[in-house]
Amino acid sequence: MTDKHELSNQSAKPAISVAIIILAAGRSSRMSSDAGHKLLSTFDGVPLVRRMALRAIESKAKHVYAVAGFRHEEIKACLVDLDMTIAFNPAFASGMASSLSAGLNIPGAQDHDGVLILLADMPSVTKENLDQLIEAFEASEGLAIVRAAHAGTSGNPVILPNSLHTQARTLQGDHGAKLLIETCDLDIVEVDIGEAAIVDVDTLSDLQKLGGMPSSR
Repeated sequence: MTDKHELSNQSAKPAISVAIIILAAGRSSRMSSDAGHKLLSTFDGVPLVRRMALRAIESKAKHVYAVAGFRHEEIKACLVDLDMTIAFNPAFASGMASSLSAGLNIPGAQDHDGVLILLADMPSVTKENLDQLIEAFEASEGLAIVRAAHAGTSGNPVILPNSLHTQARTLQGDHGAKLLIETCDLDIVEVDIGEAAIVDVDTLSDLQKLGGMPSSR
């Protein structure tokens, strides 16, 4: 005879699994040459790329992947002791889409219901913000696109459901998944996480406003 506890376990839905892919391959081309690479700039003594990786690891995500490109050895050195998987994108100069594709091609990355695309130059995004997005994706049962926003303006990070991963791997250029999101027929859930959704580091002025210190490298 099957007891009620067994029936409950049999009917329970499997947990929604989300991985994070950190895009850290860009050339930092808008940062002045004397300010160094923006992802190596420091916040409270911690390189920006490591700061974002630590927040991703502390989140509810099942696994964290990162894609390096420009000055990849230095980026990798900032992450080497962390519990994550790091890949190199040799085509990083062609734009963000190649890094997204490289991330999705890392073994295991597509084994999740969704992937959260985290840009490594967004220092205001917190572990709590990442969890907000993951929880919204879980509430959609892994079927919707979940996108961070602020006061009605769409931003980043974004969670792409598994149904879009094959298409995302074919993207080209420097626009990431934006066009794919806008032209697909999936529901889009926007989660207001405050200004963190629209604040990134492109210039030395951006870095200084956010309390960062330029890298000497």
